[in-house]
Amino acid sequence: MVDVAGRPAEAAPAPLRTDAPVAIEVRDLGVQYSLRFTKKTTLNRSFINMFRREPADAFWALRDVTFQVVHGESLAVIGPNGAGKSTLLQVLAGIITPSEGIVDVDGRISSLLTLGAGFDQDLSGRDNIRLAGAFMGLDPATMRRITPTIVEFADIGPFIDAPIKTYSSGMRARLGFAIATAVDPDILLLDEVLATGDETFRAKSKQRVLELVRGAKGVVLVTHDMNWVTEFCKRGILLEQGRIIAEGNPYDVVAIHREHSEQSKAERQAALDRAMKDGAVGSLPPDAARSRLRS
Repeated sequence: MVDVAGRPAEAAPAPLRTDAPVAIEVRDLGVQYSLRFTKKTTLNRSFINMFRREPADAFWALRDVTFQVVHGESLAVIGPNGAGKSTLLQVLAGIITPSEGIVDVDGRISSLLTLGAGFDQDLSGRDNIRLAGAFMGLDPATMRRITPTIVEFADIGPFIDAPIKTYSSGMRARLGFAIATAVDPDILLLDEVLATGDETFRAKSKQRVLELVRGAKGVVLVTHDMNWVTEFCKRGILLEQGRIIAEGNPYDVVAIHREHSEQSKAERQAALDRAMKDGAVGSLPPDAARSRLRS
């Protein structure tokens, strides 16, 4: 049996409860960066920028972003590199203050945005668990209770008592994921961490996230793994150049993303072919030019 999109009916995401409380509400979000420190600024340019409504060297990493996440929902954020996906998660985590718009988060957030982020390199894994608990405001009794669970889930053996600086990136991700998901957060933010580790750990990670969702938690996941999006998430958002291009059923959003990716790839290849024919690498787009020079 298949649904109207041609996929197995059992794979179709379950409909969201319309009466579910809102965990995250984002309205007209914008994040602007200044590029003035990335290039030489002349006195003349500074004088001109004083009279501009928007500085010439301003860059919008996100603009006009609006969406909601309700409890029990898993939302995938996908898009090409540089689209603003990680910036969005950092805003939701409170790491970046938006330049405009409103971000309202209801509940305790746990985030795993960068492998090893927040770890003290000289402390052991066990000591870093205690340190993370202190940052999350957990009392010592709670930490003593959940530490064995974290150690067991991370499954890094005797390295748990070795300094973090001796860990591989996969081991850091395993420990970070175990810590981030051990506290039963209301909202879990994940940035490309579910593809880390061996097959056994990836299966454990998926099962743990599914447990959080079934417990009426909200999950926002940034990933390039489209299988995760279609199998695990109830809704998807496609970001391109800092704006939402598509939002809705994850199968449909992934299809649009793949179509746009193929189109971009074809355009780069066409530009490369023209440049090779003309013998002019300088006329290529930056990505294609680098590929040509390496060949």
